[in-house]
Amino acid sequence: MTTTAQPTATTAAAPNAVLRVPPAAPAAAAAHFAASLAFHADVSDVASALAAGGDPGFVVIDTRNTASWDQGHVPGAIHLPTAFIPAQAEQLLDKSVPVVTYCWGPGCNGATRAALALAQLGYQVKEMLGGFEYWAREGFAYETWEGEARREADPLTAPLDAEDCGC
Repeated sequence: MTTTAQPTATTAAAPNAVLRVPPAAPAAAAAHFAASLAFHADVSDVASALAAGGDPGFVVIDTRNTASWDQGHVPGAIHLPTAFIPAQAEQLLDKSVPVVTYCWGPGCNGATRAALALAQLGYQVKEMLGGFEYWAREGFAYETWEGEARREADPLTAPLDAEDCGC
């Protein structure tokens, strides 16, 4: 006969991996998520603001090298590789205008390094989550050295039957 050990008061079952560390108190969670939104913008929100026409109230900075810029970049973005920020930012940017940085994608922290460099120089800055990868994957037009290009939206990253995802 096989028996299974039963949890006792002294050997309670471990919680699952999600709840092993309990969720934050609602006030702490609200502060965290508000802070996150102060530091980040997503691709869809940036695209929507740029598509609305007129002055979006921010400038977009592509922080990658020239070969990457030529391969594809957000229309209207300024090309300012991270390494050149200390020497060129003040010539290209107005400190009264917020900056949105991007690099390749979520597997790259180049936009984070650029955002740090800009913040240290006194700029208001947000990082565009997803970078150029998600800009292209969500089906937004981009510019290359050969002209404008666009990919079909990836159904895993963008709704195919709606203007936006509703979030």
